[in-house]
Amino acid sequence: MDKLKMQSPNLVDANIDKIAALFPNCITEDRDENSILRRTVDFDQLRQELSPSLVDGPQERYTLSWPGKNEAILTANAPIAKTLRPCEEESVDFVKTKNIYIEGDNLDALKLLQETYLNKIKMIYIDPPYNTGNDFIYDDDFSEDTDAFLKRSNQKDEEGNRLVANTEANGRFHSDWLSMMYPRLRLARNLMRDDGVIFISIDDNEVHNLRKACDEVFGEDRFIAVFIWKSRLNKDNRSTNGSSKDHEYIICYGKQIRGSERDRSQYKNPDNDHRGPWASANMVGLATADRRPNLHFDLINLATGINYGCPKMGWRYEPKTMNKLMAENRILWPDDINGRPRRKAFYNELESEYTGFSSILGDKWFTKDGTAEIDSIFGKRVMDFPKPINLISEILEQGDLKNDIILDFFAGSSTTAHAVMQLNAEDGGNRKFIMVQIPEHCDEKSEAFKAGYKNISEIGKERIRRAGKKIKEENQITANKLDTGFRVFKVDTSNMRDVYYTPDELKQGNLELFKDHIKHDRRPEDLLFQVFIDWGLELTLPIIKETIDGKTVFFVDTNALIACFDPGITEELVKKLAKHKPLRVVFRDDAFGSDSVKINVEQIFRLLSPGTEVKAI
Repeated sequence: MDKLKMQSPNLVDANIDKIAALFPNCITEDRDENSILRRTVDFDQLRQELSPSLVDGPQERYTLSWPGKNEAILTANAPIAKTLRPCEEESVDFVKTKNIYIEGDNLDALKLLQETYLNKIKMIYIDPPYNTGNDFIYDDDFSEDTDAFLKRSNQKDEEGNRLVANTEANGRFHSDWLSMMYPRLRLARNLMRDDGVIFISIDDNEVHNLRKACDEVFGEDRFIAVFIWKSRLNKDNRSTNGSSKDHEYIICYGKQIRGSERDRSQYKNPDNDHRGPWASANMVGLATADRRPNLHFDLINLATGINYGCPKMGWRYEPKTMNKLMAENRILWPDDINGRPRRKAFYNELESEYTGFSSILGDKWFTKDGTAEIDSIFGKRVMDFPKPINLISEILEQGDLKNDIILDFFAGSSTTAHAVMQLNAEDGGNRKFIMVQIPEHCDEKSEAFKAGYKNISEIGKERIRRAGKKIKEENQITANKLDTGFRVFKVDTSNMRDVYYTPDELKQGNLELFKDHIKHDRRPEDLLFQVFIDWGLELTLPIIKETIDGKTVFFVDTNALIACFDPGITEELVKKLAKHKPLRVVFRDDAFGSDSVKINVEQIFRLLSPGTEVKAI
C-alpha cells in the first residue's frame, strides 16, 4: 500500500518537468553530495537553446538581480514538512463555513495551499510591509541544502521568530525586502486562476522594485495598472524633505496576457436573446452620494413594482440610461428583494463598451477611516493604519467577483475578510475568503496588548467574529444565507515524526520508533487535514464523523474521502467502508493487526470498490 508523502510538493521537480517538456535534450543526470543519482538540468545546453547565437560565456542582459536572489528562488521551491492543524474552538461555524483563517508564516501557508488551491483563486489582495525602516519583514533563511532544510523545518519554531526589523542601522535595504517578497509572489501566482488578478498595496519605498519583481514573476505583459489611492486627507507636517506623501499605490497584475482574445466561455444565451450570448455584469456605482448624487436613486422593476433600493455607492448609470436599459430588457432582476439587479453584457457589444475603470481610486476613504472602523469595532485603537473597508470593497466590486475566492496572505486586522462579508450582504454574493497572518507580537505598551490581544492574528480573528455578528444583525432578512464564519488553521510542524521522512538514517537500536511514527500530541482531526493537503482537497469540504464498529470514521464530502486513524482495523470494518464506494480512503500504516490484514484491505477495495484509491500514513 502506498504511503502519502505528507509534505508540500517539491517545486524543483515540477519545474524540471516543465523544462523537460520543452527541451528534453537539456535534461541530464548527476550525483548529489551523497553520490545518489538525480535528474537535473544542463544549464549550458539550456542557455544555448534560448540563444540565437553561439553562447560561450556570461552575456550582459536586462534582468532584476540582488544579493540573495538565488536563495529566494530556493526558498520558493524547497518543500516543507509542515501541516495545518484545525482549531475548532477559535473558529466560527466550523462545520458549514467556506471561509478560512490561517495563523502562521505566509510562506509556509502558501506552500501548504499549493495543491489544494492550485489555479483556484480569482483575486489576491495583499498589504505587505512597505520597508519603511519602522516595520518588519520575514527572515527567510533557507541558504542550506534542501535536505538540511527539510530536517530543520521539522523542528518546532518559537512563535513569530521569523520577523526581523529591516532598518538602515543593520544594513538591511532593498535586497532583504525583495528576498522576502519574491518567493511569496511566485507561490501566489500558482494559486491564481487563469483569469485571476492580484492587487498589492505599496508606497514610494519599494514601488519600483515591486514593479520589476512582478514583471518577472507574472510577466511584463500581464501588467494592468498602478492605481493611486489618496490615503491622507491632511498634509503631513512631519515631512523632512518638504513633500507630504498623501498617496499610496496599488499595483495590479493579471494572469492572462493583456490584449488576448476575450474569453467567450462565460457568455451564454439561456433565454435565446436575439442579440446573442451575454454575461451578467455589475451595475453598482463607484461614488458616494455627496460626489455623484445623480447616481443615487431607488431602482424599481416596473413590471413587478419591487423596489430594490440603492447601494451605498449608487448605481453605475444615471436614471435616463437606466430607463433605457430597462426598456431594452437588459436588466437582470433577482427573485429576492434583497438581491442586486445586474445587467446583460452582450459579447458582440463589448468592443464598444468601456469595461475598465479609472486608475485613480476613491478619494473619500482615507487611512483615518480604517482606523475609525477599528475603533468602532473594538472600542479602542488596537491596530494602526488599517486599510478602510470601502477601499477593499471597491477593488472587489471592480473585479466583478460574485462566487469566487479572495486570498489575503498579509491579512493584518482582516479588513479584506470584513469587506468580503459586507459586500456579500449588500449584493447577495457568495464570495469566500482565505486570510493568512503570522502571529506577530503586540507591543506590551500598546492598547491591543492591554486589551488582551497578544498578537496580530488574535486581532484579525476577533474582528471577523465581531464584524460578522454585526453584519448579520443589520441584515436579518438574509442573515441565514450569509456566511460570516471561518475555519481556523494553524501552521505547525508535521504530524509525522522525523523517522517518517528520513527512515534511512534510523539506527538499529531505534527500530522501536517505526512502531509509532505519528507524534503523540496529534489528534485524528490533525491527521485528517494533513491528508487533505496531501491529496489536494479543499479545506472547507463538509466533514461528518461517525462511529462504526467502535472506530471513529470521517466521511468527507459524502464519499470524496473516508478516513479512519484508529488502531485495530478489521476486515469487517473495511468491507463496510468499501460499500460506500469512496473516491479515496486512508488508514494509519500501523493500524492493521497483521501484514496479511493490510494486504487484504487493498484486495477488499479492489473487489468491492475498484475505483477507490487506498493509502496509508
